[in-house]
Amino acid sequence: MNPNRVLLAMSGGVDSSACAVLLREQGYDVTGLVLKMSPAHEQTVADAQAAADGAGIPLLVRDMTAAFEREVVSYFVDEYARGRTPNPCVLCNPKLKFKALLDAANEEGCAYLATGHYAGLRREGAHTLLTRGEDPARDQSYMLCRLGQNVLSRLIFPLAAMPKAAVRAVAARAGLSCASKPDSQEICFIPDNDYARFIEDRLGKSAPGEFISPEGRPCGTHQGIIRYTVGQRKGLGIALGRPVFVRRLSPAENRVYLADAQDAYEEEILLSDLSETFPGAVRDGMEVSVKIRSRATPAKARLSREGELWRVRFAEPQRAPAPGQTAAIYDGDVVLGGGFIE
Repeated sequence: MNPNRVLLAMSGGVDSSACAVLLREQGYDVTGLVLKMSPAHEQTVADAQAAADGAGIPLLVRDMTAAFEREVVSYFVDEYARGRTPNPCVLCNPKLKFKALLDAANEEGCAYLATGHYAGLRREGAHTLLTRGEDPARDQSYMLCRLGQNVLSRLIFPLAAMPKAAVRAVAARAGLSCASKPDSQEICFIPDNDYARFIEDRLGKSAPGEFISPEGRPCGTHQGIIRYTVGQRKGLGIALGRPVFVRRLSPAENRVYLADAQDAYEEEILLSDLSETFPGAVRDGMEVSVKIRSRATPAKARLSREGELWRVRFAEPQRAPAPGQTAAIYDGDVVLGGGFIE
């Protein structure tokens, strides 16, 4: 492996484009890689090529459409059909995106991988620790919580300590057209963000069913299980004279169960398929902090192992943890791993 060669994940956005500029300024020999994950990524590939040309680096293109459909899209659709709330990015990162980056880096003789994520890395002894980004508002460590040492040990995050304005300034200084490009907010394979239509295109029309009030009585008609998530308050289309939220989804009954706002909080959750960022990171009885969604504030908790599952008991109850979502586990600023909320 050439210690001067870096393989950079490219998307055509300002973050990865600024990374290319910064890495070249630091003397690295940079090659870009863009992954075509779905038909919706045609523009991503074109934007990445334009950004690579502007930054003066070669670009590799890998077509991951079949694997992405099998491993991520099918998972996304199936989870919603089961009344769960999936997070496709958390699953895609270790299964596809970073695996493809690592494979390509090995093929190209690149010692390092780089991405435009806002997160930190710290080398301690035999381990490379994944840490939260310096700006809590932009921290993306939650999305990376299932990466292991095979990837983390070779990663570089050029933007780890940079505010967004400074990143855009780097791209503008290099004359890149993406300098003013807005950040993407939608799911990458659903550009219009209409996930219900996307799912119905694959599974057929979602049948209406009953809303069940906190008192246990039918109180209205929902428009299909896939259109709701646990914790949802807005857009329910019912009026009970007081705030309510989605407490539980039952695909078997085709019912959406509601609860009063004061009942939104849970003292504990169970996690399945726990993944660690380094061996032995998560231990029975640990005091940790846990994020139950990407924009949640880390909450103090204690872990206990129960067979293949892990119980997370919070110091203070947390609002509406959603089955299917990822819970990321932290020790201070260090990411220990993550599991799926059951």
